[in-house]
Amino acid sequence: MLYFLLNMMIRILPLVGILLLIPLIAMQLTSEVNWSFFDFIIMGTLLTSTGLLIGIVLIKVKYYKYREVFIVIITMIFLLIWAELAVGLFGTPFAGD
Repeated sequence: MLYFLLNMMIRILPLVGILLLIPLIAMQLTSEVNWSFFDFIIMGTLLTSTGLLIGIVLIKVKYYKYREVFIVIITMIFLLIWAELAVGLFGTPFAGD
């Protein structure tokens, strides 16, 4: 299991790094994107955990229909957390501006 997770991390971490470059470059070009170091840490953790969960589902779930359902659920949870942290969709204490 440890080899499996290490192999998956080798695939996921470069993609997370590339996705985190988008707001980093946008911060250099415009003042409308204003991320702190903490924002990058949170988003990196969120992207990495989402990628790992999807990878585990792809390996462990054998039936295609169940696999699709689990991936959609994981993706929806990721999007809801992202929206809540960004704009405060539900008004929790973790909400952004």
